[in-house]
Amino acid sequence: MSSRRSRISEEEMDELIAKLQSLLPESRRRNAGRVSSAKLLKETCSYIKSLHREVNDLSDRLSDLISTMDSNSAQAEIIRGLLRS
Repeated sequence: MSSRRSRISEEEMDELIAKLQSLLPESRRRNAGRVSSAKLLKETCSYIKSLHREVNDLSDRLSDLISTMDSNSAQAEIIRGLLRS
């Protein structure tokens, strides 16, 4: 791997920022045009943190659900199948 980093043009950077902005639900709703890169990156970090919290919450809920199920039930088998996928 080369020690020199490839540089991207300002146009490419603008395109990447626009793509990132389109992925954030808050930015899509606001649709207020161009936002500063710093603000967009902060929003991105906040969104990723909220997704992590949601995943952890869903994981906890799934664990609770599985622990209350009969391990031979059809529901337990469906969940096991989904987790293997």
